[in-house]
Amino acid sequence: MYQPKHFAMTDDDAMMAVARAYPFATLVTDGDQGLCIDHLPLMVEQTSQGKLVLRGHIARANALWRLGEGERVDAAAIEAVAIFHGPDAYISPGWYPDKRRHGRVVPTWNYQVVHAHGRLAFQRESDWLSSHLTTLVDRFEAGREAPWSVHDAPEDYLEGMRRGIVGVELEVTRLEGKHKASQHKAQEEREGIRDGLRGDGHSARNAAVLCGDQP
Repeated sequence: MYQPKHFAMTDDDAMMAVARAYPFATLVTDGDQGLCIDHLPLMVEQTSQGKLVLRGHIARANALWRLGEGERVDAAAIEAVAIFHGPDAYISPGWYPDKRRHGRVVPTWNYQVVHAHGRLAFQRESDWLSSHLTTLVDRFEAGREAPWSVHDAPEDYLEGMRRGIVGVELEVTRLEGKHKASQHKAQEEREGIRDGLRGDGHSARNAAVLCGDQP
């Protein structure tokens, strides 16, 4: 990833905060048939050994989980990258004070993205899948007036559903993040960006992230 120093994210906690806030990831792997790209929510967790892992699941019909069976790939060391996309937006030059002064301005695109590199493994054990699904559901049902629980469904039905999926676990070995938010621009220009984004309907939080007011 092209990485100018003033846009580079260097704090692992800040990068994992992006992954937690925007968990729907793009998972890229390289197998016998070339690059494979999947899209799925990945939960950030930490093992008892202190390792950072990303956990999700795919349909058993998805050939991704058979990647380790190929001749070219060692099942114990499948390299993969999970990409988490934070907020992004088109930045209009009409928001810049310099547009009114001399007109020498052009548009750009501000965004936040995190790449989690690591080793991929697949899980088919019922207990692993049960724990993962409970964690996933509890996270996204939290705060609802009447949150749905995995335990609301009959166990025989759940067991049938678990047989139709395979767990995905990425042990993170390296993080790379980029936060392009006009941080190198003057404060009045960033304020113009923030106001323009709010006028375009972006939330106060996203506007603050995309004008460099928040990490």
